[in-house]
Amino acid sequence: MDKNTLRQHYKKLRAALSEEEQLELSLSITNRLLELPLWEKTYFHLFMRSAHHNEVDTEAILTLLQGKDKQVVIPRMEAENSLAHILLTDATLIRPNAWGIPEPVGGLEVPVNTLEVVFVPLLAYDKRGNRIGYGKGYYDRFLAGCSKACLKIGLSFFPPEEHLPAEENDIPLDYCISPTKVYRFN
Repeated sequence: MDKNTLRQHYKKLRAALSEEEQLELSLSITNRLLELPLWEKTYFHLFMRSAHHNEVDTEAILTLLQGKDKQVVIPRMEAENSLAHILLTDATLIRPNAWGIPEPVGGLEVPVNTLEVVFVPLLAYDKRGNRIGYGKGYYDRFLAGCSKACLKIGLSFFPPEEHLPAEENDIPLDYCISPTKVYRFN
């Protein structure tokens, strides 16, 4: 299947999940996160869930990170398909953007080379860590600027595909967490 066909397929799969199923699967993903060797890290980049896209609910991950006194950085979409990376504090005001995605209004921007762990939204992934996102390239451009040591972790309700089409500028994941298993790549 080509990328667009895969995108449509996974959007339909996610839309078929009830809100209750999405929340239950998201909590299982959060619990699996505890299996990863990343708790000595400090700076975690976490996307905020788009309910419109039936994404993994990251609220429990946020609570977990804050409970472990981690510095949480959240993205804000900028012009030209780029992201700003804003430190989440008690004073950070969050509002939905034009696409309904919660994001910070103002705030302290964090350089990408500071980030140690990035949770990556995706529609599909394969057994080698390749991923398919929404097609705008926000995360591939962002991840290209992160340090080589930065862990890239996908979150998915579903198991991996055997093989996905990949392009030269695609940045592979280090891990992907599903409700039933943690997949490690490389």
